[in-house]
Amino acid sequence: MKRFLLLICFVLVGCSGNPETYIQHLDGYWEIEEVTLSDGTVKDYTFNETIDYIEINDSLSGFRKKLKPGINNTYYTSDDAESLEIKIEDGDLNLYYSTPFANWKETVLEASPDHLKIINENKNVYLYKRYTPINLDVE
Repeated sequence: MKRFLLLICFVLVGCSGNPETYIQHLDGYWEIEEVTLSDGTVKDYTFNETIDYIEINDSLSGFRKKLKPGINNTYYTSDDAESLEIKIEDGDLNLYYSTPFANWKETVLEASPDHLKIINENKNVYLYKRYTPINLDVE
């Protein structure tokens, strides 16, 4: 019986969200699916003119950039990018952004190959889905 209880505890602890495992899923193209505002209002996004591109390097720093998707894996962007640094603090995965104009923090609530959920300092929760490029090549 003790072994069974120990196994249950191990499974529950192992399945809880380990923020370190989220890091591997951050890289790539993300499209906002919905935003839940701090007052509980939900805004659905059925179409996005821009998507976010996140790139993280081995030193847990990188950038986030807004892109306007084109067709056949093309993207349009400016030279603007938000520098970011990743820190694990108090069991949370925090993203610290900086631009010449502002600094802010967001916390990753969930990250998987297909979804990303982030909360900002205003308590707005952003749900992203992995972006699928528009491909019009006919074979």
